[in-house]
Amino acid sequence: MPSYLIGGIEGGATHSHAIIMNSEGIIVGDAKGAGTNHQLLGMERCWERIADLINQSKSKAGIPLTTPLHGLGLSLSGCEQEKSNQELARGLQQRYPNLSEKVIVASDTEGSVAATSNKGGVTCIAGTGSNTLLINPDGTKVQCGGWGNLLGDEGSAWKISHRAVKYCFDDLDNFEKPPYPSERVWALVKSHFHISTQADILASFYQNFDKAHIAHLAKGLSELAKEGDALAKEIFREAGSDLARGISAVASKAANELIQQEGGLHVLCVGSVWLSWELLRPGFISWLRDNTDIQQLSLMRLETEMGVGATYLASDRLGLPLERDYSKNYRVFFKYQRGACSANGTS
Repeated sequence: MPSYLIGGIEGGATHSHAIIMNSEGIIVGDAKGAGTNHQLLGMERCWERIADLINQSKSKAGIPLTTPLHGLGLSLSGCEQEKSNQELARGLQQRYPNLSEKVIVASDTEGSVAATSNKGGVTCIAGTGSNTLLINPDGTKVQCGGWGNLLGDEGSAWKISHRAVKYCFDDLDNFEKPPYPSERVWALVKSHFHISTQADILASFYQNFDKAHIAHLAKGLSELAKEGDALAKEIFREAGSDLARGISAVASKAANELIQQEGGLHVLCVGSVWLSWELLRPGFISWLRDNTDIQQLSLMRLETEMGVGATYLASDRLGLPLERDYSKNYRVFFKYQRGACSANGTS
């Protein structure tokens, strides 16, 4: 049987990762780059970045740039609408005809689900932005979030950062007192944005808005929370509750086949915010316990290269052979079982 070359890109608002696999499931080339969300970049820059990532991957694999891949899967942030997805795929092939013979486009959440199973599941992305998606075995989809910083992004690094700034501003304005003192959080905000007054921050949120830069404040907040600052810990507790809310919203529409599997509903957790799981955990567990009747959940992390799910999607939708072992692609890092976990995560 001839070996096929299939590419995949997993792309968010801030970072993207491309890979090329052969039919035996071996990664032969890869590349990392900046975000590929066309809603933020525009189509032209998005096409350029995709082409550059794939061409870098081809070079590493020793594939001539003039040799098209047999298929390319794009699993990208901002790709929730079929009309714009088709525009992205069509424009990419028109401008870069040697990139790939065929291209499929899906949301970043779909690619993540595909990396763990071809029977569906849940992905909860909490990076710069946030999005939760359920795919049932029959292919039906249920989404919660993914609407950007103005209409969603609960539980994301953006929302964590925004919440911290808002707590400080409300406190300084004597509009509303935060649940805990804000002095250390405000000092971190001033350091992150290189400001000394409230007014100094306005350019970062309006004239020179950079979502990724604002969201990066969450990293410092996590360190502050680990040091014991009560307000920073509260912000992450709230984020944990928000992530649980998003998961429970789609879980209510999950097929019995997904709910009744060993470990309950499997949720793939993607994005940098999940690296602060111990800070998210109290709010996450409390929300599930107090507001849902969910009996079991298994939270999982990917143990393979980003882009594998997008490559699997291309294989499945284009009918291209690709060997795979899903069990090697993830690990369970937390199991929720009603009655067995307290708010602090102890059994």
